[in-house]
Formats: sequence, structure tokens, C-alpha cells
Amino acid sequence: MVDQAERLREIFQESQFHKAPRRRGLSRIIVVASGKGGVGKTNLVVNLAVVMGQWGQKTIILDTDLGLANVDILMDLKPSFSLVDVIRGYKDLSEVVLRGPFNVEVVPGGSGLSEIVSLDNHQREQLISRLSYLEEKGDILLIDCSAGLSRTVLSFIAAADELIMVTIPEPTAITDVYSIIKVVNNYRLHSTVNLVVNMMRSAKEGENVFKRIDKVCQNFLDITINFLGGIEYDQHVHKAVLSCSPYVLQFPRSRAAQCTRHIARRLLFEEEAASGVNKKEGGFLNRLIQLWGS
Repeated sequence: MVDQAERLREIFQESQFHKAPRRRGLSRIIVVASGKGGVGKTNLVVNLAVVMGQWGQKTIILDTDLGLANVDILMDLKPSFSLVDVIRGYKDLSEVVLRGPFNVEVVPGGSGLSEIVSLDNHQREQLISRLSYLEEKGDILLIDCSAGLSRTVLSFIAAADELIMVTIPEPTAITDVYSIIKVVNNYRLHSTVNLVVNMMRSAKEGENVFKRIDKVCQNFLDITINFLGGIEYDQHVHKAVLSCSPYVLQFPRSRAAQCTRHIARRLLFEEEAASGVNKKEGGFLNRLIQLWGS
């Protein structure tokens, strides 16, 4: 097995991401990741997108979970094609995008994203041209990453403008989240990491998880942890999953829905200015494909 530190060094040592003000017409690129599976990351992405759509934001979800892509399932959508068809030149993006509720659109990624690595320069340019819709037509691009630490996940984290880490109040999940935050800090990928605590039993428990992670980061890292909030454990979430419906639509008055709207409100109306978020120049797709081709 290749040493993890050496592998990450190879990925990022040639890549310098310079901060720049956001240009008009480009999406706000937010990547959502987790240290382990089963923490409700994808469900959070789907329901955040729906809330933002309800509030007038045109939101696009890019599902990049290469083995367990299920954004479409949670929204009861039936994809006929995926991003792999766009990469191979078989379909235009307009034929792949799924239309969800309100202003939400979904790009099913599937295993096709791994093919970016083998593209030549001309093919990469063609892909960027085909996918320019993601940056130019949406207000917000939410990227649902695979759980854990991999080259793919780290590339998306590095290329995005903002990072949200999702955890639950369990020691293994907290430890795994800290491991990713540590890598983000060591390679200076972001100066701020947003944190969401899912399946908390109370607001106090969520606050305690944040304080635990924040204290370790203050002691050993040079990075800011921004607590977006938590989502209380709620049986309505499970019921909504069984019916393939976002819980913010099926159970809009549930505790989980209220918590999710609180997080969306902070993201849209408070945190961009407060958390020191800076946009990266060069375009998200250009940055991503440069990383994958390095």
C-alpha cells in the first residue's frame, strides 16, 4: 500500500489555488464530505438543496459517490443516463440532468468520474465545455462526495470553494472527520471547515461534538471550524427515505426539517461573509480536471 502522506503529496504539491473574488455567473461550489458512511451525508445534501430551491436558489447536485450513488433514489428520480455518457461524448449534459422539485437539478455521476483520469487534453477541454452548465447556470453547486479519504474526495475538496463535513455523535465518526480536517489543514486546501452534526439527541450533544473537534483543531491545527448546526435524530427521516421523498417536503414541520432549514439559512444568509470564504479562480471544472490529470 502506498504511504498515504506520499500519495497526497503527489496529488497536491504541484497545485496552487489562489483565492479570488467570485465572478458573476459562477456557482457557489460547496462540497459535502464525511469521514465514514452511514452519517446521513447524502440525505443532508438532498434536503439542503430542496430548501435552497424553495428559497429561490437554483441548486444543482453533483453525485460523485462512485459506488453508492443514491441522490436520485432519495428524490424518486429515474436516471436513464449518467455523467459517464457525457464524458464519453454520447450525451449532452441537458440529456443527463434530472429535474427535481423546485429549483433542484441532479447530475448522476456514477462510476464515470474515474474516467476523467485517462482523458487526453482535447477530451478534457471538450468535457469542460460540456459541463460548463454546472458553473454558469446554477446559483449553488452541491457536491456529494464518497465517504472517507481518497484521491477523488480530496480532489473535489481542493477544487471547491467551501467544505462541509458531516459527522454523528460517535467516537469513530468524530475521529474520521478529524482525520480529513487534518489533511485539509496540512495541505492548506481551506482555511475554514464547516461542520454539521447529524443524528444528535439534543442541541447540547451537537454543541459538545463541535467543541470537542474545535478544541483539538485549536490545539494542533491552524484551521477554523465553523459550526453550521446539528440535525436531531428524527423517525420522520427514516419514513421519508422509505418513501423516496425529501423529509423537508414530506414532513416540513419535523425537527429534522427545522434543523435543516436553520443550516440552510446560515449558509445562505450568514456564513459566506462571516466565515471568510474566498472563491478560487480558474473555474471549478478546470481545477478539478487539472488535479485528476496530475
